[in-house]
Formats: sequence, C-alpha cells, structure tokens
Amino acid sequence: MGGKPTCIDPMPKLVQIQCAKCDKADPHQRVRYIGGMNPDGTRWTLSEDVAIAGLKEGKWRFWTAGDKKSVWIVTAKSPSGREYLKAETDWVQPAKLLALPDCP
Repeated sequence: MGGKPTCIDPMPKLVQIQCAKCDKADPHQRVRYIGGMNPDGTRWTLSEDVAIAGLKEGKWRFWTAGDKKSVWIVTAKSPSGREYLKAETDWVQPAKLLALPDCP
C-alpha cells in the first residue's frame, strides 16, 4: 500500500456559457453546442450531450448571464423524452441559451 491518496474534488467546476450553436432548421431550435472562454483566453465548446453528462455527473455546474443577473443552467426533458439544457428561469424553450451569440 503506499503512494499518494486519491483526492477527488467533490465540488463541480463552475463554468460560464457565453455562446451557443443552435440548429436553426429545428422547429424547437435545439442547442447543439455551448461554449465560452477559458481563463487563459482560449475558447472551449462542448456538445449538448457531453455537457448534460458532465452536469449530471457533477463535473460541471453551468451558468450564464442574462437580464442583469446570473442564472443556473439545468436539464429538462422534452415531451419525446430527449434531455436538453435550459436556464433555470426559462419555461420550456431554452430562451436564454438561444439568445446567446453564435459560437465561432
């Protein structure tokens, strides 16, 4: 037995979503990718599926700025059972994410 003890960070990393790539052809305007800026100035993007998995695993906690205040991003289920991301303050449509600038 020896070696270093394994340290698991129990706190999710807080991540600001600053842009979104949406499927404009989809009648529900599905969010395909989310993204933002790392502290070192590089850009990051995640597919919606990867973001949802990380959120559920406790790896990340997403938020975005809107209407002069920050809002948490949560998961919701469509009537067809598909999970998607939306702001805690949104009704059904992910309006806050759809209002973000397009990810480059």
